[in-house]
Amino acid sequence: MHQKRSYGRILLVSTLVGNLEVALAVVVILLYVQTQPPPDTPPDYTAVTGALFSAWPLVAVIAVLLTVVFVLPAVALADLLGRLFGGREARWWVVLPMVAALLAPPVLGFAAYNDAQTRPTLIFWASATASLSVGALVARPRYPGLLRRVALWGTAAVAGTGLLGALGLTAGLLPVYEPPAIGPKTMPGTWIDHTSGTLVFTSDGRVTASGVGRHRIGDHPSGPSERCSGSGTWSYEPGRDVWTQQVRIAVPGCTWPAWRVGGTAREPRIQQEVGDPGSGRLYKLRKASGGS
Repeated sequence: MHQKRSYGRILLVSTLVGNLEVALAVVVILLYVQTQPPPDTPPDYTAVTGALFSAWPLVAVIAVLLTVVFVLPAVALADLLGRLFGGREARWWVVLPMVAALLAPPVLGFAAYNDAQTRPTLIFWASATASLSVGALVARPRYPGLLRRVALWGTAAVAGTGLLGALGLTAGLLPVYEPPAIGPKTMPGTWIDHTSGTLVFTSDGRVTASGVGRHRIGDHPSGPSERCSGSGTWSYEPGRDVWTQQVRIAVPGCTWPAWRVGGTAREPRIQQEVGDPGSGRLYKLRKASGGS
C-alpha cells in the first residue's frame, strides 16, 4: 500500500531545492568571474557578501511562492492525469510539461506586454521550467528522511562545486584570467575610451591623442576628468610577463603614467588605475580599429 502523498513535504523539499539552486548559481558565477577581465569599478565584495546573506530570507520566500504557484499544482495535475488515463500516478516525465504549461501564461504574457525578444524569453522559460521541475521531481518520492537527504546531498553538491572550481583555478584546469600579450604589432590603430577620447598609434612610433582623460587621486573612471590632446611618441615594454607589460606615451603637455594591458586577445585594452592607490578602478581604452 502506497503512503499518501504529502504536499507539505513537497513544499518543504522543493523550497529547499530552490535555495540550493540559488546557492549553486552564486558559486558558479563567482568561479566564472575569475576567468573574466576585471570590471572598470570592482565591487565591494564585503558589501556584496553582506547583501547576499541579508537577501536570503527573500530568496526563501520567493522559493516558497514559486513552489505554491507552480510546483504543487504541477505535481497535483500530473497525478490527476496519471490516474485518469493510466489508473496510477503519472511518471516523473509528466511533471515537466505540467510545469512548462503553468509557466507559459505569465512568462509569455510578461514578454508580450514588454515587447521582449523571442529568444531571451524562450531561454528564460526553459531555464525556469528546468529549475522548478528539479524541485518537483526531487520532492515527489516518498522516501523517509527525504528532506534531510536533500539537505545533505545538496549542500555537498554546492560545496563540492566550489572546492573543485577552486582547485581547477589553482591547477590551471580552468582558465584564470590574465591579460593578453599584445606586443608592438598590436598597438597601431585607433584606441577609444567611453567618452570617444582617442589615441591613434602608428607603426613608426608616433601617437596622436584627442580628448584622452587625465585622472587625479579621487577621480572615478566614468566621472569628469581633464582631457588632453596632442601628438608625440609611444613605446612598448614587454616586462617580465603579461602582467607587467606596459605602453608608454610621451605627448608634450600631456602626462600619463605607463599604461597597463587588459582586456582579451580579441578585445585588447590599455588602462590606468583611477582614484586612490589600490582602488582597482580602471580607466580603459579599447582598440577600435587597426592601423599601419
